[in-house]
Amino acid sequence: MKKTTLAIIATWLLVTGLQAARIDSLYVNSPKMERDIPVVVVVPEQAVSGQKCPVLYLLHGHTGNEKSWLALKPELPQMADEAGILVVCPDGENSWYWDSPTRPDSQFETFVASELIDFIDTHYPTIADRKGRAVAGLSMGGHGAMYLSTRHKSVFGAAGSMSGGLDIRPFPNNWNMKDQLEEETANQDRWNKHAAITQLDSIQNGDLALIIDCGRDDFFLEVNKNFHEALDQRKINHDFIIRPGSHNGEYWNNSIDYQWLFFKKFFNGYRSPQQ
Repeated sequence: MKKTTLAIIATWLLVTGLQAARIDSLYVNSPKMERDIPVVVVVPEQAVSGQKCPVLYLLHGHTGNEKSWLALKPELPQMADEAGILVVCPDGENSWYWDSPTRPDSQFETFVASELIDFIDTHYPTIADRKGRAVAGLSMGGHGAMYLSTRHKSVFGAAGSMSGGLDIRPFPNNWNMKDQLEEETANQDRWNKHAAITQLDSIQNGDLALIIDCGRDDFFLEVNKNFHEALDQRKINHDFIIRPGSHNGEYWNNSIDYQWLFFKKFFNGYRSPQQ
């Protein structure tokens, strides 16, 4: 069956009391990659009724897909209804959410930060402004959220990382990164340019509302601490949390609750006194 720009695979209602969140499973076309990308959209009752809602783009980790967040946090539809937040979960494959300099079929920076946003703002009742748009993710997706938000601060107003691989350079042989950037030893400048931590000179205090957390026993803890210190050195206000846990679903199921509160406050116009 031929795919179209919008191919709705499945839509169903999840009923909680008097509230109903719709889940749309779509294919969204990427002109740059010349192919269709699977996306899941959690549509709160407010948006179903035509009310404009803020949007949280949730990015999965390595080996995940567009369904990962719903499997990890089955309560997302209820959370979306209660807060009136539309949640968009794209399949980012193992891209690290870069535009790969070596693979034309892996251009996920452009897809998430431009093509997907244009599609969502066109097909759903959204607050089509950075004040109504945030991006967050876990592990590879945490890297993606920080990488995309700092490079596209006119698109996103807030970003969150959960156990993010915020500096890729200590891990040159892991998680398919060589598939996107080739060998680190022969391409150090390329690897430097594609690390989330090296993007921080492009933002100033107040440009983004940022929240970063990591488990105490996580193998990414050190790069998260380094990211936090780099923000501090630039006097960029942010929330940084280390809590018990490691790099697993139990941690992320808990972590998203705290980040969800952060984004609710952001969407409601909250700013810290320092900002």
